[in-house]
Amino acid sequence: MRIAILDDYQNLALQSADWSDVLSLGEITVFTDTITKQDALRSRLEPFDVICVMRERTPLSGELIGALPNLKLIVTTGKRNAAIDVAAATKRGITVCGTDSPSTATPELTFALMLGLARNIVPENASMRSGGWQVGLGQDLAGSTLGIIGLGRLGANVAKIAQAFGMHVTAWSTNLTKDRCDEIGVEFKDSKESLLRDADFVTIHQRLSDRTRGMIGDEEFKQMKSSAYLINTSRGPIIDDVALIDAINSGEIAGAGIDVYDIEPLPSSHPLRQCDGLLLTPHLGYVTRNTWEVFYGQTAKAVAAWINGTPHGVITS
Repeated sequence: MRIAILDDYQNLALQSADWSDVLSLGEITVFTDTITKQDALRSRLEPFDVICVMRERTPLSGELIGALPNLKLIVTTGKRNAAIDVAAATKRGITVCGTDSPSTATPELTFALMLGLARNIVPENASMRSGGWQVGLGQDLAGSTLGIIGLGRLGANVAKIAQAFGMHVTAWSTNLTKDRCDEIGVEFKDSKESLLRDADFVTIHQRLSDRTRGMIGDEEFKQMKSSAYLINTSRGPIIDDVALIDAINSGEIAGAGIDVYDIEPLPSSHPLRQCDGLLLTPHLGYVTRNTWEVFYGQTAKAVAAWINGTPHGVITS
């Protein structure tokens, strides 16, 4: 049995879980790089019976799945993965399994970015290291308004943290109801425009879909305060990169904290890397020790269970 672990950028998968049961049943190969060209990816994956993927890193299209003659099992971190054509896998008799997904790490990073921007942490650190002292004036979170786009599991956790900081919290999304906002204790906004207009900080917690792709662009930046900050720990394509850079360079907004990108890993020459006013992190939202232990621990158990004929965590859609 040949098993591949994909996109393990830091080569931590085998250290984050007990794979002994799997190793007694098969051979594991870990790939730390990402291949995007389909021919090269197909050649790499052809020998494997089992592919273990980190959610929404390497896409497994129906065409690719159909070109892998040995493939029998896909295990993804998380209970859903939009980058896997589950229907195509199921049609070919390939089992797809998922894991639990902790919901604390991404909200915590959201606030790390928010605080980093509000208190000028990177410029102040650079000043200290170069022998200087204070170079800016920070923004209080207490008393500020946080606008949350998407009040699901992660958005609700962000709201609770914001309330602990003494922030006024508002929320909007296409299908959000006032009852849901009342349940969480935040102000319901009946339009995106209203949320953007009033917020000092805006944070996005939506899945990527045709409806949310490009949700924040030129018009939305014009509606925001010039002193406002935008945080995106959700999905890169929800924000128009060109519009974001223009909004910061023109002073339409004060800055942004970005953890997710249209292309990942982000190319070294990408314009976002050159834009002052951006606090960038390399998709760290779910990259924590606890999350990795859950993701890879349950991945290892899912592979062993399937090999032993008792698959669990099966995904059918």
